[in-house]
Amino acid sequence: MREFNQSQWAKTEFAQEYRDNADIYVIERRRLLNILRLFYVHFLKNRRKKSILDLGCGDGIIMHELLKLDGSISATLLDGSADMLKNAKDRLKQFENIRYIQASFQEVLRKNVFEKQYDFVVSSLAIHHLTLKEKKALFRKIYNHLYPEGYFVNIDCILAPTETLEQWYLALWEEWIHEKKESAEIENDYFGDIIRRYKENKDNKPDTLKDQINALEEIGFKDVDCFYKYGVFAMYGGRK
Repeated sequence: MREFNQSQWAKTEFAQEYRDNADIYVIERRRLLNILRLFYVHFLKNRRKKSILDLGCGDGIIMHELLKLDGSISATLLDGSADMLKNAKDRLKQFENIRYIQASFQEVLRKNVFEKQYDFVVSSLAIHHLTLKEKKALFRKIYNHLYPEGYFVNIDCILAPTETLEQWYLALWEEWIHEKKESAEIENDYFGDIIRRYKENKDNKPDTLKDQINALEEIGFKDVDCFYKYGVFAMYGGRK
């Protein structure tokens, strides 16, 4: 794992470009957000107190979707980028009981960044920047900072288990981007290069869904499963 300040996400222009076009880049992004809302309503909304941690929060869209459902949430948002946290603060300025932590995953793994327990830990399109060994260490830290019966859900890029499947998954991604470009009447070819850039970006270290689910189960998570999957994008998690 490279230090955060050496990654592309530390660059304001790169992060801004992703925020502006995330619905084009990420297959079924809006559906994934809706499934996360449904997950929260089914498993967590009726709890008296809800403390939620968003790891790699970006511009705060995940927490915004949850706070619209339940304003009683006590939220903690963590990101390595000061620019991302500023955007998250702007998005969530009408909500209360929110804490912001500027810290990279390197810092999370090296020291005790979390000062409390949580009912729900969520992450979106951030953990794939870690190696499998680092993912396992992060999953264990998440487990240790969950209340009993607390949940962890990750929305992320995954590695296909075989080259044959990877080629199909990448073809699905290309088709998604093509359709989004057409519907938005985008004429430039910038988005057509996304898969090559994703594959060549050394910050990306996706692992197979199976390896990550096995890691959660080995740590002690229960009800571990993939909740949604479309090609290289998946939502998975479990319960403490």
